[in-house]
Amino acid sequence: MSVESEAAKAAQQQVEFFADRVRTIRQSLHEVVVGQNAVIDQMLICALTGSHALLVGVPGLAKTLLIKALASSFDWKFSRIQFTPDLMPADVTGYELLGRGHDSQGPEMVFRRGPVFANLVLADEINRAAPKTQSALLEAMAEHHVTIGGQTYPLEEPFLVAATQNPIEQEGTYPLPEAQLDRFMMEIRIGYPTPEQEEEIVMRTTGGMPPLPKASLDRKQFLQLRDLVLAVPVPKSVASSAVRMCSAGRPDNGHASQYIRDYVAWGAGPRGSQNLVLAAKAWALLQGRTAPILDDLQTVAKAVLRHRVIVNHRAVGDSVTSEDIIDHLLEEAAV
Repeated sequence: MSVESEAAKAAQQQVEFFADRVRTIRQSLHEVVVGQNAVIDQMLICALTGSHALLVGVPGLAKTLLIKALASSFDWKFSRIQFTPDLMPADVTGYELLGRGHDSQGPEMVFRRGPVFANLVLADEINRAAPKTQSALLEAMAEHHVTIGGQTYPLEEPFLVAATQNPIEQEGTYPLPEAQLDRFMMEIRIGYPTPEQEEEIVMRTTGGMPPLPKASLDRKQFLQLRDLVLAVPVPKSVASSAVRMCSAGRPDNGHASQYIRDYVAWGAGPRGSQNLVLAAKAWALLQGRTAPILDDLQTVAKAVLRHRVIVNHRAVGDSVTSEDIIDHLLEEAAV
């Protein structure tokens, strides 16, 4: 057997191992959360690429339950931060206080870790906190460490933030700054269940809450899966398409269509292209393939780009949304 065929066989075995483990995790999540197939798959894409997720939906759609079940499936340390208007940055990152030193020779400043020191952090209703508290997460999300009193404290890998946001409440809320929105790989929108699904939800939950799934992977095994996702080769055509799709949505691009120039204030930056390719790689593995194709980009495009495309006032007046812009970009890409 040639070296190339042996390598191909080893790669296929890795993919089959990946698909089997993820299939088990997906099934365990469906035992807790009824329906929401696309939402569960998008959360798995974020988890398997070590990326942050923003879940948007009205109350009662199991956003918190899904995140807790995901942490339980991967055997992660989980923490929840309920964002409120009076929440302070130290309530997220931790704080220093005067305490007895380890050598018991006198008082010294001791660091008390905040809830951000976990593998999966649920930032519940993140838009209810003031901007200075929201920004306390930025360093952790971007650099995977926090700095307190001039001292840097690393966060244990993996580290993911899953934030929830209620789209119908505007009283006492603060819009997330674009710089923070760009740190989320996906904006995952959760809709209402079908009547049949809602009936099943009622039957399952009114007799007691179902238990969270048991861990299918330990932390070391998860990191191996994440490394496998990152190691997936990307065809140049897929990378080029991701870049073209994002650059075509920038109104200052000379090749942008008149539709884009009329309705878009700001398009997706390079992080949009990066996350499109990362998400396509994870989605390809979820489908049992060893490399992404152009269809994978189209599958993940809306979740990856909808919070990165900023429409202008004219678009608001004409009822053109960021999803309409992405549909236009997808149509151009198909042509």
